[in-house]
Amino acid sequence: MTTARDSLKHSVPANRRHSGKTLEMDPEHEVLILRGASGELIGSISWDSIIEQVLAYHESRPPQEARREPRVSLALRVRYRTPEGQTFESRAGGIGGGGIFIESEEPLAIGTNLFIEFAFPERPTDWLSARGIVAWVCPKADQYTFSPGMGIKFNEIAPDVRNRIIDLVRSLRTAGF
Repeated sequence: MTTARDSLKHSVPANRRHSGKTLEMDPEHEVLILRGASGELIGSISWDSIIEQVLAYHESRPPQEARREPRVSLALRVRYRTPEGQTFESRAGGIGGGGIFIESEEPLAIGTNLFIEFAFPERPTDWLSARGIVAWVCPKADQYTFSPGMGIKFNEIAPDVRNRIIDLVRSLRTAGF
């Protein structure tokens, strides 16, 4: 019998494209981890994100539209701070009303709370702020992200800031980006 703290590991033998990889469930942190054939970390995703994907599929929406808010790939300046006071400067690779992808060679752990500031390219000195949580990490570039980094889910954002993001995303998508 397994307990809530036991980690479950399953190899991927049947899928030829992913043969040799391992899926590991971490119930303590509510994360699903993907490891390569040599045991190296490929990436992880929170159970919340998986549940959202399943619910989106169940609701007959395509999985790529599982986000509650549309997003666009866009390079933004970003600064972020952990509750312990660690401060970082980086670049965001995408943004939407629900969150932001921050590029980082050393992504923070899933569940880390952050204070975030970012600036749109057309107003580089106008810093907008939000609070968020690391929802998923990508420790190295893959077919979905060009850079390693972390997906941040906004959990505290002023309505006017969210509306500015949504307006920007809408205008860029309308323009074909």
